Amino acid sequence: MEKKNLSSPVTEFVLLGLTQSPELQQFLYVALFIIYVNIWLGNFIIITTVISDHQLHMPTYFLLPNLAFLDLSDSSVNSPKLLSGLLSQHKTISFNECLLQMFFFQFMAGTIGLCLVGMVIDWYVAIYKPLRYLTIMNQRVCMGIMVLAWMGRLGHFAVQIGLLPQLPFCGPNVLDNFYCDVPQVIKLACTDAQMAELQMIFNRGAVIIIILIILLVSYTTILVKIRTHITDGKQKALFTCGAQIIVVCLQVIPSIFIYTQPFKKFTLNKVGSVIYTAITPMLNPMIYTLRNAKMKKAIRRLMSRMLSSENEIET
Repeated sequence: MEKKNLSSPVTEFVLLGLTQSPELQQFLYVALFIIYVNIWLGNFIIITTVISDHQLHMPTYFLLPNLAFLDLSDSSVNSPKLLSGLLSQHKTISFNECLLQMFFFQFMAGTIGLCLVGMVIDWYVAIYKPLRYLTIMNQRVCMGIMVLAWMGRLGHFAVQIGLLPQLPFCGPNVLDNFYCDVPQVIKLACTDAQMAELQMIFNRGAVIIIILIILLVSYTTILVKIRTHITDGKQKALFTCGAQIIVVCLQVIPSIFIYTQPFKKFTLNKVGSVIYTAITPMLNPMIYTLRNAKMKKAIRRLMSRMLSSENEIET
């Protein structure tokens, strides 16, 4: 690869953020701060409830706290930097911090996709094989699904992210975004990084498309089963399934536009980034958990225990 002058290597990147308008920055800060607080509250309640309630210690609810933890971790990688950037005119990130941000964000986001695949498999078995559900989806199988999701994504993305430190960066160092993203950072390399970009498109894009196809085919099959074979609670099941499909599309489709083609600057890229960074981690608890009757009862039991403990301490 032909390299340019490396006498002044880049030590930090400048983030332009979501917008340069002070009025819009204030509005976005308030809105995104409320969303971030809701992400923490919703997902933390799910994790605490499933861990503390013994009635939920079954395969059906094993994957829920894992998704909640991933949503918390994923949103916490970029949201603090996004919020601080909306309050500051000086938005910079060091080179090493940028690499860490890219690694953890892409790792968590990819693992969420694989976790969603595991959850739709769980639902598929529950609907198509209800009598054998506990035999098929036992705790060992659920644990294997999560280990496969975590380790598979770690190994896959470690290969991609390992290429970035080898690329020379000598300027420019301006990223038109609120966080470091792999396609944009590759574009700033002062060398011909076409092969690295194509590898990123092939690896990342292929995984995203495969995950989307698996999810859509699985949900379509589940919808057919619900419409033709289920009578009790059909409307609720159809609504829940439809809501999950919408959330999955919000999570995956923006990623397809960003990661399956050579990087180009589009305003909608920022909108898509906000959707799967802030919006879907807030919606997942509502769609996957808080509409579940047993989970709602467990949350009420948890709240009652907490209030009882506070009353005992006061007395």
